[in-house]
Amino acid sequence: MTAVADAPVTSRSRTWRKLRANRSALIGAVVVGLFVGLALLAPLLPIADPNATDWGAIRKAPSAAAWMGTDEIGRDILARMIWGAQASLLAGVVSVMIAVAIGVPFGLVSGYFGGWTDGIISRCTDALLAMPFLILAIALAAFLGPSLTNAMIAIGLSAVPIFIRLTRGQVLAVKTEDYVEGARAIGLGHVAIMTRYILPNVVPPILVQATLTIATAIIAEASLSFLGLGQQPPAPSWGSMLNTAKNFLSQAPWMAIWPGAGIFLVVMGFNLLGDGLRDALDPREH
Repeated sequence: MTAVADAPVTSRSRTWRKLRANRSALIGAVVVGLFVGLALLAPLLPIADPNATDWGAIRKAPSAAAWMGTDEIGRDILARMIWGAQASLLAGVVSVMIAVAIGVPFGLVSGYFGGWTDGIISRCTDALLAMPFLILAIALAAFLGPSLTNAMIAIGLSAVPIFIRLTRGQVLAVKTEDYVEGARAIGLGHVAIMTRYILPNVVPPILVQATLTIATAIIAEASLSFLGLGQQPPAPSWGSMLNTAKNFLSQAPWMAIWPGAGIFLVVMGFNLLGDGLRDALDPREH
């Protein structure tokens, strides 16, 4: 039985209580929940078609007819903001899932076995970390081709080294614990020890890092879409909306304000939530 399984229920309730008591984390959770809800309910909401043009309502200021105004070809910005949230959140979540699915196993193997295995994986990780995250994502996206799917793959692969290094460090700390030594003593194999005794005890920091990395991935997706390497027109994306809005900052500033505010709020929400999870899951505070 793992240390996680042996942990008293009061530890979990204490974690949940600390998270609820963290006002910043609650604000972040509400903001994230709002955007996730809007993205999921976009097909059901009574909003305009995000790609429908109205040549009689070009660059109209916010009004009762169009709460956030219209863009350069008369499309409703509110509708495009809501549908664009789908692309941003999907890119953030899927990219991090790719990074976790690749990075955690490599980090687990590297930290557990050590030796030449650790040396090879660590040197490759260091080489990737030497390149700025966004530059690497742009290079991979340009190589794969412009599309939202390729942008998610590029962002996910660029974030892999972060999770390799984090997981490796956590495994190095956990594998010397008494319950791991006990599992070795009774003859359990390496795979069983890693999956049943080590992995469950390194999940909390990985969860925190994943939450924070989603915010980074959302910014990266917006950057790629701004450069034309992400979501392709006419599909709405906050990054591509900003790319278009830069040409009309003096005539229609609302075209840039709303997607910029959307990126700011959702990234702030994930960062606040991630910080709250880090404090709540910190074993030194229990």
